[in-house]
Amino acid sequence: MRLGIFGGAFDPIHNGHLLLTQQCREQCQLDEVWFVPTKIPPHKEAGSLSPDEARVEMLKLATAGRSDFVVSEIELNREEVSWTVDTLTLLRDERPEDELFFLIGADSLRDFSSWKEPETIAELATVVAVNRGEASLDELTASLKPELSASVRLVTMPGISISATDLRSRVSSGKSIRYLVPRAVEEFILAQKLYAGPN
Repeated sequence: MRLGIFGGAFDPIHNGHLLLTQQCREQCQLDEVWFVPTKIPPHKEAGSLSPDEARVEMLKLATAGRSDFVVSEIELNREEVSWTVDTLTLLRDERPEDELFFLIGADSLRDFSSWKEPETIAELATVVAVNRGEASLDELTASLKPELSASVRLVTMPGISISATDLRSRVSSGKSIRYLVPRAVEEFILAQKLYAGPN
């Protein structure tokens, strides 16, 4: 199986995430894409995320009806920091026959060399960098060692700028997030009063 791995806080998942995933699935001919919500992100303050259960439910609502989109709780079942290399190593051990593709935004390539064990990540999976047309592959991989840049595949997608931070701010200030997230996710956020500001 050609398996895409897309990790993140997904707080909340939004239409930009879904478009990215769909473009990767098509352009890389992936059989499945797993959405992997992080429990303890390396670069975020502990306890800053919405409850795991809420983020998983929003992912399930957003991917309902898509058998090729799978919500994986592999990182939520661990109590330590969610390092990409650890997750990919675990998946490689559990699914040795699968070909892994690790999906990231192209802008993350600029920091990729500073990640924990980037060389091992590149050995475990093809790194799929999703570019909204702002730069060439050579420009995006210029800061990487040759052995890392050789393992990167570029996927292009239409320019769409949606930020989870902005979405939370919009909800907190009473603004609409219609058409920025799937309708079922919007309804869940409102019903659960996620991100709601003080009354």
